[in-house]
Amino acid sequence: MVLVLKNREMQGILEMSELIEAVEAAFKEHALGIAVNRPRSRIRIPKPEAGLTYFFNNLAGAVPCFDAMALRIDSVFSRDVEVAGKKRREYPGDFTGLVFLFNMEDARLLAIMDDHYPSGMRVGATSGVGTRYLARADAKTLGLYGTGEQARTQLMAVAAVRNIEHVKVFSPNPEHRRNFARDMGRLLGLAVDAVDDPREVARGADIVTVATNTIEPVLMGKWLEPGTHINSIVGGDIHQKRQELDDEAVRRSEVIVVNSREQIFLDKQAELYDRIEAGIIQKEDIHELGDLLLKKISGRTNPEQITLFKNNTGMGIQFAATAHKIYQAARKKGIGTELDSNLFITQREGKSYSP
Repeated sequence: MVLVLKNREMQGILEMSELIEAVEAAFKEHALGIAVNRPRSRIRIPKPEAGLTYFFNNLAGAVPCFDAMALRIDSVFSRDVEVAGKKRREYPGDFTGLVFLFNMEDARLLAIMDDHYPSGMRVGATSGVGTRYLARADAKTLGLYGTGEQARTQLMAVAAVRNIEHVKVFSPNPEHRRNFARDMGRLLGLAVDAVDDPREVARGADIVTVATNTIEPVLMGKWLEPGTHINSIVGGDIHQKRQELDDEAVRRSEVIVVNSREQIFLDKQAELYDRIEAGIIQKEDIHELGDLLLKKISGRTNPEQITLFKNNTGMGIQFAATAHKIYQAARKKGIGTELDSNLFITQREGKSYSP
């Protein structure tokens, strides 16, 4: 039977710590050349009569340690708006976002999931891995830009790998940041304060996480204090130059680690590609998370360094690991809707069908 899972059914199905371990295993296998990832591919078609752009997104990856292969797709509309003087991207209306999970032992489809919940959790879990290996061990204060779903899972992940005692959060909407501070403080049992000045987020922060839908920088390098670790999630692509950090923040980062170096250059991702083109950093300054996990490269070497984990792209291996764990938990808890597997199987019946 194929299990169908909706976002609401998956909420709270797993602890973030479980997904951090799974994602770390996937990146290690990828660095060893065992797991396979296909670079993210996107299609954008302008729909000027509606003031929108049609957007199709897909990525795939296989992680043998879980016998799992996943394909993530999105069919959605986007538009660019300005909020509080900053450009940002919105995705209005309903959309189709799915994760297909396959079993590599028999090539069968195991599950079809809404992609919103697994996506936010895998992004958070990946930042959790980066934070575990780059932030100072004694980090206790987190500064957070953003109050959306991505900010929520980023906070959960950082709190899972460091003994965070205090969080400061900023977003352009005062009500959003107050509600976020209240809700996440209760959920995690932390002191979470909404602040009115974006500079205050970085002041005294051991870790600064930027989890926004901005197009223009919101974190300025001059605000950073020695020893800070930065997480940033905006990747962008050739269709849109997106940056969460200004030039100085990137320049001051002595250690820069990303999910995928290849995707930076395929998409000409502005956060790092443009800074390489401008001579602010060199291509050789950028390292991959998998190599950090296998100790092929050094991470933080002293407590005064500013380090940057650029969670720069969605990867199929993230979805394979995350969807596998969600599927296992859902089966154990009896969650979801079952469909006949034969609906999704091509039966040869003596014919010369080929994929």
